[in-house]
Order: sequence, then structure tokens, then C-alpha cells
Amino acid sequence: MSLLVVGLSHRSAPVSVLERASLTADTQTKLLQDTLAAEPAAEAAVLATCNRIELYADVDKFHAGVAELSTLLAQHSGVGLEELTPYLYVHYEDRAVHHLFSVACGLDSMVVGEGQILGQIKDTLALGQDQHTAGRLLNDLFQQALRVGKRAHSETGIDRAGQSLVTFGLEQLSQGLPVDEWARGKRALVIGAGSMSSLAAATLARAGVAEVVVANRTQARADRLVQILTEAGAAGVASRAVSMDAIGAELTRVDIVVSCTGATGLVLTGQAVAEAVPGGREALGAAEAALAEAAAHEGSDQAGITEDAEIIARLAGFDRVAENPAVLADPADDGCPVGLDDRASGAAVDADDMGLHGAWVENAAADRRGAPGRRTVPASAGDTGPVRLALLDLAMPRDIDAAVHRIPGVRLVDIESLAEASADAPMAADVDQVRTIVSDEVAAFGAAQRAAHITPTVVALRTMAADVVAGEVARLEGRLPDLDEKQRAEITQTVRRVVDKLLHAPTVRIKQLAAEPGGAGYADALRTLFDLDPETVASVSRADLNDADVKNRGRV
Repeated sequence: MSLLVVGLSHRSAPVSVLERASLTADTQTKLLQDTLAAEPAAEAAVLATCNRIELYADVDKFHAGVAELSTLLAQHSGVGLEELTPYLYVHYEDRAVHHLFSVACGLDSMVVGEGQILGQIKDTLALGQDQHTAGRLLNDLFQQALRVGKRAHSETGIDRAGQSLVTFGLEQLSQGLPVDEWARGKRALVIGAGSMSSLAAATLARAGVAEVVVANRTQARADRLVQILTEAGAAGVASRAVSMDAIGAELTRVDIVVSCTGATGLVLTGQAVAEAVPGGREALGAAEAALAEAAAHEGSDQAGITEDAEIIARLAGFDRVAENPAVLADPADDGCPVGLDDRASGAAVDADDMGLHGAWVENAAADRRGAPGRRTVPASAGDTGPVRLALLDLAMPRDIDAAVHRIPGVRLVDIESLAEASADAPMAADVDQVRTIVSDEVAAFGAAQRAAHITPTVVALRTMAADVVAGEVARLEGRLPDLDEKQRAEITQTVRRVVDKLLHAPTVRIKQLAAEPGGAGYADALRTLFDLDPETVASVSRADLNDADVKNRGRV
């Protein structure tokens, strides 16, 4: 097994970088195809969510694999490799398995314990199967990740710790009030009709809103979501579908907007929101004029320019500081076991060092976020009075212009502010229990993969033994043609029993040894000792792979 994952997430990169690096559905497909065409990769899968982009591959060379996967991620995300590299993490073999299992359990999520990631992992596997880029290793890996995630949620209290981003986002919008109390009687607009938007619509309906309006580019999908809400029978909740062109008019009627689309540009501009809020147009215009004046008075001194730019960025709601790794650097974070300077320059780094770097990145990111405990999203410039319009943007890249922060009466919660407010370890005991499950499952997966690796060799050995028996029986029949059927059958059975007994102990023992770390070499030894035909072993592997592919497709 040579599993490699290269990726970036909310733990290693600022939201501004994740936003720019986000992948559309078509881009994910192209990335899979290009990864499989690359020399080091035999299988590939892409896990792309609102807060992570990870490329999984079965590679035959570690260094070449890291270089190739990093380059492909940069090419398809549109973020230059030199800029992207400091934010990438690398996991290899058992550490890669551990990472995915942790992700599946919600341990690596922005909101610890959330269960929506399981659906996203399932979608990742389905895409890999549809594109024929997920072979036996990735099929087994992602199927097992789904089982581990379900086990964690059923055997521990991690569900009490975790929420969906929708629920967490609504909690931040309600600013301390219970969501049901805050949302009761309000009108809500949901933009998009995908899985996240569907979850938002259902959550709002359960919270007691008076009306849910669904807007989507494809009218049929919006109608379908409305039908689902109607069939669910949410008491007292009206629902209807509108076109995207009607969003402007709906903004003047609703109190809550949740947006999560796959659009590459803004769905709600600052101007559109300002038009829907009394006094919004004037307030936005005044804020933009103030920003322009501040920009015009920037001094020639570089330090002054930087300071003014940061102030303007904060006023505008954009985190330009986070886009500059040099500004993000914290002297307390010095001491990476690999060294970012060496890694960025392309210096050779082995698997152990990359693993250490991955752990360092995760720990450093956790340190920057501070002590555990859920925090409230900081008030924006627009939060100076009663909230007229509450906006929740769950899209990556963002759907809603961050400039709406400058409009009085408008409150915006987006992926970036959710990242700031999320907790690292809301329920330490449950999290520790899940971590134990993950460790046990990683060990079991590794043992199963190593045992499976030797199975084709054992099958080939027994096939060769059966051929020898058949040849010797045929030779005996030629030399003793007077044997009757009963005698011939008894002799044949005796020879087979002798061969089976001779092979039984070695094959059982070699499977046990192969399941242990470093056991892959036993398959090579077996092939050498018995001079097994490599093509016979390969044909068994192909047959197993085809069988596994059929079974896995039926289970997704």
C-alpha cells in the first residue's frame, strides 16, 4: 500500500486561500483524470468541501507523488504552486489512513463532530467510481472510512459535540438566543438546492420559520426541494420556489438568507443587499467613499501603506492580511521539524519528516485559534442596531459580498467567521473515545490490506500445486491403465490431501506474518521460493479487483 494524500484545509490555510483554491465539479473530474494520467499515480480521489481540498492517490514513489500531486492541485485550483505550498499538508500510508478516518468522524471538521462530512466522503467515492479512478485501495479506504464514521457517531457522544455548519451558523446569527426562539415566525430565503441548502431549508423549517423560499438556477431542483419540505409536513411552514431573478424582490420580504451554491462569482452583491434594506444604499455609498478617500491618502512609507491597507481591509470585510503568508507568520511558530523554507525550495523531504510537518501544521493552527470553547462571531460594522436582514453564507468561494458588513441592519456570518468561532474540543471525553476508535480501525485496515496483498500469491501457489497434482495423476493413469475408477479416485484424493497438508501451515502462517508491519516482503519471498509465474499472480489480482469493484459499487 502506498497511499498518499496532499491537501489543505481550514487548519492549515486561511479561508481566503481556501476560497480561491475551491474546485468546481467539472474541475474535480478533470483533476482526477489528470492525476491518473500522471506517472506516479495508479488510483485517485478528490475530497472537496467548503473547508478542505484533498487529493488522495495510490502512488509508487513518494517524492515524485508529492511533487506531482502538489503541482496538479495548484494547476487546477488556479493558485500558484509557490503560493499554495506553505499551506499544503502531506500524509503517507498509515498516517494518510488515520487522517481520512479522523475526517470521517468529524474530528478534523470546523465544527468538531459534525456528521455531514460522511455524505461528502460518500460523494467522493461515487465520483471516483464513476470516473474509474478509484481502484481496490481507494474503494476499500473510503468504504472503511464511512463505516468508521458511522461507528463513531453510534458508539460515542460525538453527536452531542458536533453540529452541521447550518446549525452552527444559525446559532451565530441568533447571537445567544435559542435558534428556535430567534427564527420563529421569520421568513427565510434559501439560495441553492444542493445538499447543504436542503439541510438549511429543513433546519429552518424545524426551527419554526413561517416561510421558506427556495431560489435555484435550475427551477426543477428548487421545485423538488419545496416538494420535499411539503411532504415532510412541517407544521405552519409555507414553502415555495422562485427563480434567481426574483431574489432582489424576495430580499425586501425575508428576514433570513442562507446561500450555498456552486457559483464561481458573487450571488448577492453588496449593492443588491443595500437596495433591500432601508437606508442601505446611502450607508454603503458613504462607506465606499470613505474607503476611497483612505486609499487616496496612503503615504509612500511602506509601513504606512501596509497599516492603511490592513485598516481598509478590515473595514471592507476582506482579510487581505491572511492572503500574505509573511504577515501571518508568528515567531512562536518557528521550529517546524521540516522547515518551510527548505520545502518551498523543493528540497528532498522523506515521509517521516512530512508526517512531522503535518502534525506541526495542525498543532500550530490549533495554538493560533486559542483555548477550546465556542466563541461568538465578532460584531461587524453593520451590527450597530437591530438586525433587519441576517445572512448566512456557506459557499466556498463565497456567495455573498463581504461588503454587506458595512450596511446597518445587516449581519453576515460566513465560512471565515465560523472558523474563528468554532471550538477545538467541546467534549474532550467523547473526542478521546473517537480517537481510540480511529487508532484501532487504522491498525485493522493496515493489517487487512497487508493480508490482502499476499492473497493473490497464495492463490497462485495453490493453483500451481493443483496443476502439479493433475499432471501427476494423468501420468499415473498412463503408466497404470488398468486402475478402476474407485482406485483412481482414491489415489487422486490421497495426493491432494498430502499437498493440502504440506501447504496448509505455511499459507496460514504467511497470511499472519503478512498482516504485520513490514509483512509485504513475505509475498515476494513466496514467489521466489516457489518460482511462481508473475502473470498468474497478476491475473488473480485483476480478478479480485473486478469483483471488489462490482461489490463496492453496489454498497455506495
